[in-house]
Amino acid sequence: MDQIPQAEPPAGADRPGMRWIAGGSFTMGSLDWYPEEAPLRQVAVDGFWIDDTPVTNRQFAAFVAATGHVTLAEIAPDPADYPGMLPGMDRAGSLVFTKTAGPVPLHEFHHWWSFTFGADWRHPLGPDSDLDGLELWDHPVVHVAWSDAAAYAAWADKELPSEAEHEFAARGGLEGKAFAWGDELAPQGQMMANYWQGLFPFANTREDGWERTSPVGSFPANGHGLYDMIGNVWEWTRDWWEEHPAPIRKASPQACCTISNPRGGTLKGSLDKAQPQIRIGRKVLKGGSHLCAANHCQRYRPAARHPETIDTSTSHIGFRCVQRGSSH
Repeated sequence: MDQIPQAEPPAGADRPGMRWIAGGSFTMGSLDWYPEEAPLRQVAVDGFWIDDTPVTNRQFAAFVAATGHVTLAEIAPDPADYPGMLPGMDRAGSLVFTKTAGPVPLHEFHHWWSFTFGADWRHPLGPDSDLDGLELWDHPVVHVAWSDAAAYAAWADKELPSEAEHEFAARGGLEGKAFAWGDELAPQGQMMANYWQGLFPFANTREDGWERTSPVGSFPANGHGLYDMIGNVWEWTRDWWEEHPAPIRKASPQACCTISNPRGGTLKGSLDKAQPQIRIGRKVLKGGSHLCAANHCQRYRPAARHPETIDTSTSHIGFRCVQRGSSH
């Protein structure tokens, strides 16, 4: 396996709950899976610290207790911000996944996603659920919109990772491999991450032991000592979405030169084309989630990426943070 060379962290630095990722270059993207992952391009990133797990409910609760932060899912949407909102939808809530009774068209996501009034980070399945009853304190926090993740990061004197930083860290030092641990999804039958086994969205065989999220660190760390960079929950990044990251050369799928510390996209380029009257930008999600399956959304890979509107929270999106260089 080709390894990206590692270097020592800044002298005297010790940040509990974080890992130092030495700066370096790598081949970002993929030509083998989904078109939005192309082109292959050489990218270099400076060294950075990254949380070794996604932010947990326990950690997020400490942030809320210290700041009084109210998440977007706990605030009723203003109909003025959403032209065409259906009557009665101006209530606080979030998107919750529910298994279907049987096979459904996989392009019709409304079969398994429902906007649930009263669902938020404290009540992940709806108003009648809570973290204590579901024993979720050490699971990743979910039902956090991008602004909630950014607010936590600022409170913790951290930032959200760029798409390139997340992918570089997720690869665990492996160059050009499909997964964070190699080219085989389940080597010798070992479950390496929390993803959906069976037929999505109705039959989860739970070979990994989990129906929904799992406690952080339940699966092997990657080569950088990071947990859950793949699967469990999607993770917000700081980058605006672009369908195809620059540069793109029509003559070749391979980028011509190394890009240093890319910060992807612009707000203009990230607007939702399906609903042009709603000017809400989209950020890049990375890492896949427990809902990624072999028959749907095979995005449990470092190169995988997905757009999400910044005002959206769901039961399968979380985040982790970074600190850059030795300035902190």
